[in-house]
Amino acid sequence: MIKRPLSMVLLIASLLPLAFNTACAASSVHELKMAPMNMLPKQVQNAPTRVREAYQFAVANPDALKNVPCYCGCGAIGHTSDYSCFVTEAKEDGTYVFDQHALGCSLCVDIAQDVMQKTREGRAPPEIRAQVISTFSRFGPPNQPVN
Repeated sequence: MIKRPLSMVLLIASLLPLAFNTACAASSVHELKMAPMNMLPKQVQNAPTRVREAYQFAVANPDALKNVPCYCGCGAIGHTSDYSCFVTEAKEDGTYVFDQHALGCSLCVDIAQDVMQKTREGRAPPEIRAQVISTFSRFGPPNQPVN
């Protein structure tokens, strides 16, 4: 009879470190701030999930996308970062003027999705910027200086 409780204690003692290890691994994933769907224009709300998420991320994390260039050639239309592919203006009253460019440009969305993933992983902005430049510079000239 005594062997059974002792076996249970040993089993629990051996599994306890696994529980702590799992909790530590889960904490390395950072939750992203995302703008509510109702802030987006209907055309964006009806877009594919990856596109909607990129717009939501852009609104809630402007500095993250202002930090990285876009390589789709949109510098020719005045875009200055990946952020400007999604948002033309953030007004003081809290409303936004959205750019529809990213609705039809998978490269803009891919860059935003990469920034989202690296942000989730807890990467620092300079590291994220370097990764975007390394990954996407083969597609064309950047729409902002890459030092």
